[in-house]
Amino acid sequence: MYTLMYSLNIFDASVNTLIKSTNAQIRVMRELRMKISERLCEKIEEQIATGELSPGSALEEAALIESFGVSRTPVREALIQLAAQGLIEIRPRHGAVVTSIGPARLLEMFEVMGELESLCGRLAARRMNDSERANLVAAHEACEKARTEQDSDTYFYCNERFHAAIYSGSHNSFLSEQALQLHRRLRPYRRLQLRVRNRMGTSFKEHEAIVAAILSGDAEATALALREHVVVQGERFGDLLASLNDMTMSSEVRAEKALPFPA
Repeated sequence: MYTLMYSLNIFDASVNTLIKSTNAQIRVMRELRMKISERLCEKIEEQIATGELSPGSALEEAALIESFGVSRTPVREALIQLAAQGLIEIRPRHGAVVTSIGPARLLEMFEVMGELESLCGRLAARRMNDSERANLVAAHEACEKARTEQDSDTYFYCNERFHAAIYSGSHNSFLSEQALQLHRRLRPYRRLQLRVRNRMGTSFKEHEAIVAAILSGDAEATALALREHVVVQGERFGDLLASLNDMTMSSEVRAEKALPFPA
């Protein structure tokens, strides 16, 4: 009897060990799959931001699978993430397309972005610690280097680092999350702005005023400077729409060139 009970205990222990091992393997596989889908999501988001995928462009599952060398599951997960961010739309029986934002809607989004950044700046001027201020200055200096070299692509990424430093410096995680979410939706359009003539130089001068206000702890001046920096209106809005039209036309030309010659 003792031998039987001992054998059963050994069997139970072995089964539990196997279950734990299997569960661990499942978790690892799920994490790996999620990492693949997250990386894929970032790559597609980058293509949208750079204009490689312009508003209205179709995202075919089969093409994405072949292009990135992944299975169907992470592709679908990536598309769901992008749709949740508002960067693409998934239409029944028509697949996914890059979200196309009309002029009026775009203006509204930039107005909200301006208010979110203004609030982030107001709080950051009061709450940033020395380390966070140093990070902001470092991002500002990186922008200066890119501006000097007239490298709009590098300036774009340094600019994102600059604004992210202000979001996190607000020490309000909910506000930071909301600002980052809308920032992602506006990435393609903010990038286009930097390609407008003299915009990099103007942007950098506006950054200088923002940094000076934050370092001096002037919350109201920071809020005002950030609002004016972000909100797109007047000639700047016209320039943005013109750049967006050029990007769309370039995308259509690329699509036409990719079509096979008629027989």
